[in-house]
Amino acid sequence: LLSEYGVLGFEYGYALANAQALVIWEAQFGDFSNGAQTIIDQFIAAGEQKWQRQNGVVMLLPHGYEGQGPEHSSARLERFLQMCAEYNMVITNITTAANLFHALRRQLTWNFRKPMINFSPKANLRSPWTFSDIKDFTQGGFKEVIDDSFVADPTQVKKVLFCTGKISYELAEKQKTENRNDIAIVRIEQLYPFPVKSLVKELKPYAKNAKFYWCQEEPKNMGAWFSARDYIQWTLDNIKANNNQISYIGRSPDASPATGYAKRHISQQQEIVKKVFE
Repeated sequence: LLSEYGVLGFEYGYALANAQALVIWEAQFGDFSNGAQTIIDQFIAAGEQKWQRQNGVVMLLPHGYEGQGPEHSSARLERFLQMCAEYNMVITNITTAANLFHALRRQLTWNFRKPMINFSPKANLRSPWTFSDIKDFTQGGFKEVIDDSFVADPTQVKKVLFCTGKISYELAEKQKTENRNDIAIVRIEQLYPFPVKSLVKELKPYAKNAKFYWCQEEPKNMGAWFSARDYIQWTLDNIKANNNQISYIGRSPDASPATGYAKRHISQQQEIVKKVFE
C-alpha cells in the first residue's frame, strides 16, 4: 500500500508511545515524502510547539542529483528548512557512514527527543568516498561540519566552498585529480540547527586570504542556499574575514526540481564543477 501518509503517521505514533525506540521511516525516493506532507506539517514540524510532546522519529529521504529525473532527485530540502524554527527538528545531509552512525546514536543518547530528517543520495551506498574506518565508529561523535583534510596549508587557500551532500565528493574528486591545494571544501553535515560555533572554529584559518562560496547541485531557488547563506554570512562577519561576502555556485532557478534528460543532467553537473575550479 503506497500510503506514505498512513505509514509515517503510524511511525510518529510509535515513536511517541515508546521514546526509547529508534523509529526510522525511509522513503524509496525522497519525493515520496510529498504523500506524507500532512503528517510532516501538522505533527513532525509543529507537534512539540502545539502539544508540548517531544518525538524522536527519524526520516531518511534519498536526495541527490543522479540523473533520474525531477521525481527522483529532490526530497525538497528547502521545504523542510523553511519549517525549521525554535529547534523543532534536526536536518542533516550526511556524507560518511560513521557520521550517520553517530547521528542515529545521538537520537537516543540525548535526554530529549527531536525529529531528525536526513537527506542522502542513493549513490552514497556504493561510493568509496562514504566509507569510514572502524575507529571512526568507535571514537568521537557526530560531526556537524567536516573540514577539508586534503588542504595542507589553510593560508594558501584562495577559495573556500561550502556544500552539503553528494556534490562534495564530485568536487573532492576534481580537487584531488588536479592537486588543487588552493581550494578548500567544507562539508555542512547538519543544516539545522545550523552549526555556527563549529563553523567559526573551522573558518578562522581561512579568514585572511580566501573568498567564500556556497556550491549546490539543486536549482538556486531550492536546496539549502537560502537557509544557509545568512548563517554563513554571520559567521564570516564574526571571524572578520577579509572577503566577507558569500557567493553562489550552482544551477539557476528552475520550476522543476531537475531535468528529465540524462545528457542535460550530466552537462549541468559538469558545468557546476567547471565553474568551481575556473
